[in-house]
Amino acid sequence: MTGLIAFREIVLKVHSRCDLACDHCYVYEHADQSWRARPKVISPEVISHTASRLAEHARDHALPSVTVILHGGEPLLAGTARLRLVCEEFSRALTGTAALDLRIHTNGLQLSTRYLDLFDEFGVRVGISLDGDRAANDRHRRFADGRTSHPLVLAAVALLRSDPYRHLYQGLLCTVDVANDPVAVLDALVELEPPRVDFLLPHATWETPPVRPDGAPDAYARWLLRIFDHWERLGRPVPVRLFESLLSTLRGGPSLTESLGLAPTDLVVVETDGTLEQVDSLKSAFEGAAATGFNVFDHAFDQVAAHPGVRARQLGLAGVSDSCRRCPVVRSCGGGLYTHRYRDRNGFDNPSVYCTDLRELVDGVEGRTALRETAPQLSDPTELARSQEELTRFLLARLHADLGADPGWTRAWELLAAVEQAGDAGADALDAVLDHPFTRTWVLAALDAAREGRQDGPEAARRLTALAVAAVLRGGLDLPAEVAYRDGEVYLPTLGLLRLGEPGTEGRAALHVTDEGYAVRDGRTEHRFGPAAGDARWQPVRTWSPGPDAAPVALEDLDPYRNCFPRPPRLRLGTGEAEEWRRRLDRAWALLHKAVPGFAAAAATGLTTLTPLAGGPPPGTGGARPL
Repeated sequence: MTGLIAFREIVLKVHSRCDLACDHCYVYEHADQSWRARPKVISPEVISHTASRLAEHARDHALPSVTVILHGGEPLLAGTARLRLVCEEFSRALTGTAALDLRIHTNGLQLSTRYLDLFDEFGVRVGISLDGDRAANDRHRRFADGRTSHPLVLAAVALLRSDPYRHLYQGLLCTVDVANDPVAVLDALVELEPPRVDFLLPHATWETPPVRPDGAPDAYARWLLRIFDHWERLGRPVPVRLFESLLSTLRGGPSLTESLGLAPTDLVVVETDGTLEQVDSLKSAFEGAAATGFNVFDHAFDQVAAHPGVRARQLGLAGVSDSCRRCPVVRSCGGGLYTHRYRDRNGFDNPSVYCTDLRELVDGVEGRTALRETAPQLSDPTELARSQEELTRFLLARLHADLGADPGWTRAWELLAAVEQAGDAGADALDAVLDHPFTRTWVLAALDAAREGRQDGPEAARRLTALAVAAVLRGGLDLPAEVAYRDGEVYLPTLGLLRLGEPGTEGRAALHVTDEGYAVRDGRTEHRFGPAAGDARWQPVRTWSPGPDAAPVALEDLDPYRNCFPRPPRLRLGTGEAEEWRRRLDRAWALLHKAVPGFAAAAATGLTTLTPLAGGPPPGTGGARPL
C-alpha cells in the first residue's frame, strides 16, 4: 500500500483491569467504556498472533527496530508467567527481522524482584506513573477505598533504582494537576533520579474541558512554565521530554512526543482480545473513537495504517485546523494532541482545548531560551544551505513514493542515483541542481498536485529528467543523458534553455559533455552548445557577480517554475537588458556595502539566484521600482 507510514510502536494491553482507582484515568473514567466487555488478561493466542503480525509488518517495511509497550489497565496484574510468554513470543518472532525494544508502563504497586528479574532477562525497560510528592500523588492516585498509593510507588522506584536493576529504569510519567505545587512536584521527581520525566496534560476535549480552578485559559501553561523555570535553575538535572521537544522544534528539529509537533503518528494499540485500535487517548473523546474494526487474527497492520482515522493523524500541517495552520507556533505545538481537539459538532477539526496554554507555553520557552537556543542555520549560511538541501531531498523522496510507478520517472530517478554515486564531481553537481530554488518550487507544486489527484506523471518525469541531465553535464560525467522535449525545447536547471525543434514538436534527444561544452544528438545530427559553442539555439542562464571573491549569482529568467511570485516574472531579458541589470545590481551592491557592510557580506554568502519580475513597484514600496 503506497504511501503508508509503518507502525514502529505497538501498545499491547496485557491486562484490562487496574488495582488503583485514579479519578483522572482515561481508560475507566472517560467516554469509552469498552474495557468492560474485554477479557481481563491477554490470551496466548492474541500474543502469538500479534507477534507474528508485527514481524510481518517489520519485514514488509524493512524496519530496523520496533517498540512494544506493555500496558493496561495495570500490566503487572497479568502475572510473571503471562508476561514471560509475551517476551518470549515477541523475541522469537522478531529475531533476524528487527531489533525489539520492550517496555512496560506501570503504577509500580506490584513491582517486585520476580518481575524485575524477568525484565532483566529480556531487557524490558520500566516506566512508572507518579504525580510528584505525596500530596500531589494522593490527589488522584488512590486505592478504591481512598488509601494512599504513594509509599508503595516510592518502594517500587527504590527497588528499580537498586544496583541489579538500575539499567531498566526508563523514567517517570506525571499527569499535570494545576492544584499541585509545581516546584514541589519537580523536586519530588528529581529526587528519584529518573532517566526521563514525562509531564502529561490530563486528557480533555471541548465537550469535557480540563479543570481550571481559577478559570484562566492559560493555567496549565503557567504551571508548566514554573516547572520549566525551576528546571532551569536546577541546571536541567533530568531530561524532560515536553521541554526537550519544544526546544527541538523551536530550533527547527523534530518533535519528541506525539502530543506536540507535526510528526505523523506511528503507533497502534492491541487490546486484550486482539482488537486493533488507534491511539488509546481517543477513548476520552467518545465511545468507539479509537475503534478500527480490525483485529490481529484477520487483519494485517497495514490495513490499520490505511484506516482514515490513522491517516488523519499523519497529515502534518494539512491535518490541523485552519486557525492552527495560520498560527506562528504550529510547528512546535502541532495543534496539540489529536484527542484534545474533539468537539461533537465537527469532530477533530479544531484547535486543542489547551490552545491558549500551548501558545503561551511555546512562547514562554522560546522567550526564555531564544539567545542560547538559536538554530545554527540562522547564523551560519553553510548550515542553512545544508538544511535546505536536506529538506529538498526529503520532499523529492516523498514525491518519489507517489510517482515511482511511472516508467519515465523511474528512469530519471535511476539516473539521479547514478550521478550521486559518481564520486565528488557527481555529488557536487547534484547538490547544485537540488540547491536551485525553483527545484523546491517544482517539488512542492508536484506534491500538491499528487495530494489533490491531478498529478501529471509524464510532466513530473520530464522535470526530474532535466534535473538529472543538468547534473550529468555540470559534473562532466560519462553517463547516458537523454531528455524528453516538448514544444521544441527543454530547460536544464541551472544551465539554460535548449531549443531542439520547432514549436509544437516533441521528441527525445541524447546529450553529452564535450571539450568546449555540451553536445546534443537528435537522430543522426549532433549540435554543440554551451558556454563556448555559439549555438543560437542555446540560451544560457546568465550570471552576475557581487564581487571578485564571491560566487556568481544566477539571473534566472528561463526556469518555467519561476512563476511563483505575487508578480509575474520577466520574459527572457535581451542582451542590453541583462547588461543594464548587472549595472544596476553593481550600484545597489556598492551602496549596500557602504551602508551596512556586515549585512552585505553575509547576504553575499547565501545569495545564489535573482529572478527578474515584471510590472510596476511591489505593494508597499512607495513607488520604488523592483529589480
